[in-house]
Amino acid sequence: MITLDDLKKIKEETLPNIILRSGKDAKDVQSKFRKQVLVCGDTGCASSKSLKVEAKLIELIKEKKLEQEVDIVRVGCFGLCEAGPVVVVFPEGTFYAHLTEEDAEKIVEEDLKGGNVVKELVYEGAISEEKMKSIYEVPFYTKQKKVALKNCGVVDPDSIEEYIAYDGYFGLGKALLEMTPHEVVETMKESGLRGRGGGGFPTGLKWEFTEKATGDQKYVLCNADEGDPGAFMDRAILEGDPFSVLEAMTIAGYAIGADQGYIYIRAEYPSAIKKLEKCITKAKSKGLLGKNIFGTDFSFDIELRLGAGAFVCGEETALIASIEGERGIPRNKPPFPANKGLWGKPTLINNVETYANIPQIIYKGSQWFKGIGTEGSPGTKVFTLGGNIKNTGIIEIPMGTPLRDVIYEVGGGIPSGKPFKAVQTGGPSGGCITADYIDTPIEYETLTKLGSMMGSGGMIVMDESTCMVDIARFFLDFTVDESCGKCTPCREGTKRMLEILEKITEGKGTMEDLERLESLAHSIKDASLCGLGQSAPNPVLSTLRYFRDEYEAHVKDKKCPAGSCQALTEFYITDKCIGCTKCAKQCPASCIDGKVKERHVIDTRECVKCGACAEACPVGAVIKR
Repeated sequence: MITLDDLKKIKEETLPNIILRSGKDAKDVQSKFRKQVLVCGDTGCASSKSLKVEAKLIELIKEKKLEQEVDIVRVGCFGLCEAGPVVVVFPEGTFYAHLTEEDAEKIVEEDLKGGNVVKELVYEGAISEEKMKSIYEVPFYTKQKKVALKNCGVVDPDSIEEYIAYDGYFGLGKALLEMTPHEVVETMKESGLRGRGGGGFPTGLKWEFTEKATGDQKYVLCNADEGDPGAFMDRAILEGDPFSVLEAMTIAGYAIGADQGYIYIRAEYPSAIKKLEKCITKAKSKGLLGKNIFGTDFSFDIELRLGAGAFVCGEETALIASIEGERGIPRNKPPFPANKGLWGKPTLINNVETYANIPQIIYKGSQWFKGIGTEGSPGTKVFTLGGNIKNTGIIEIPMGTPLRDVIYEVGGGIPSGKPFKAVQTGGPSGGCITADYIDTPIEYETLTKLGSMMGSGGMIVMDESTCMVDIARFFLDFTVDESCGKCTPCREGTKRMLEILEKITEGKGTMEDLERLESLAHSIKDASLCGLGQSAPNPVLSTLRYFRDEYEAHVKDKKCPAGSCQALTEFYITDKCIGCTKCAKQCPASCIDGKVKERHVIDTRECVKCGACAEACPVGAVIKR
């Protein structure tokens, strides 16, 4: 049995050994180590061989006999995935990026041993004429505020002691020892936290509905079935701070009267699964999960359930069906899961990011949380930035932050220097926001008003080279594949929409097709059974709303203004051609003619539009038109 005094003792013993990572506080604490080296072990960096860099650092530190002075720690995602593999050296906060195994020797010899920063390995955004910036001073981070991600890239995710040192489990202790279950629910309602998995339903209300539901058994579920293309917010939290989700689910169990929780996680997240399994075992060994937590009569356990990767299982009733061993398809509502959920019992479902906020809300209070963000959308939101953006990765910003700040300050702008065209938020369920609305504050209502949505947090940035018709086709292709097929509007309607979009991008569309496409979109939105079908037309409707001229160009002129749709594109050799013959040598269709040192010509009737000629041309003489 663990007590609050035990937690305080663990914190006092652990904090001095990890305080170097906090930068500014490090001067006031006597640390066991002279330097700490944090290596990103998140899936993104690991795929770029960060674990080989870590292994080499460990080997060299032992070789140089620096083990007592230098601590190597594998942590979660730092956020700036574009810079991976990432290593950060504290107390200076030196931000090393794009590392290879060979770079480890320079870092050990020059920095860890010699005390000199290896400038050529430092992330470019951390270098200035005045001084070398710490990671926290890099522009990518200065506009952010970490709540759900506060421990990611800071603590060892496998260490329950390090989690406790950063106030972990103090929220659970406060809830169990100082609050009634109803007071916990009221605190969640007062905080204004809204579900971070899609529609933004008030979390406290959902908890209240489940608390008031009658039943001899209740369940707490965590939706970790993250299926949006390009989204990895939940994965980053589970890999970088898994104890926050375990603590939050335990708090939720106390609040609604449940003793069993399940984390439904897709099998494609093996690293997150292993971490959760380890952390559940460690929480039980500390008495923070299982029987009589904190010496009370409250008991709570958590188990994992693996999903096969169906996007529709992100819908709560489909998720429930999958856990029960049934085919993962949505059920009619009402009844809602709060009244009749898992195995017919009252069930609370929140997603990973929502849970990651909860321990801090309980520990610090609802007013603290409401002090961040806006009145209608309190707190922060985690997004994954992708597409035509320099700083691809994962970010967390206060609600109300303008899109402009996200794209140009946090995101670093468009790498090609081309004009910003639009941003897709909410993944396949969302819509496009154009350059005209770039100063829009990021809030639930404002995004919905523009025909998009917050969604789980995918954010894809597009420049003028992106074809908006093709973007709509891409997302429809995804939802057609992921439709469970239960209801006719989604099963048949999305296929018909996709067929029309393919026809348009191939230059075979008509104006009647545009009318039919829009009519179908509204019908599917109104008649589908679940959120997948109801939101599937959003990318089409928003692009029709803001980029109808592009659709009409495809239909009337048989041209793709962005030069993206292959069937509507022609390659042409300009007067810049120097007659080097490289294009002709690379052409798989042998449709380029011309003599050495003379301008070449493409036979457009034979051209397969592969683009090999443009890639081969050393002077940029081959263009699309």
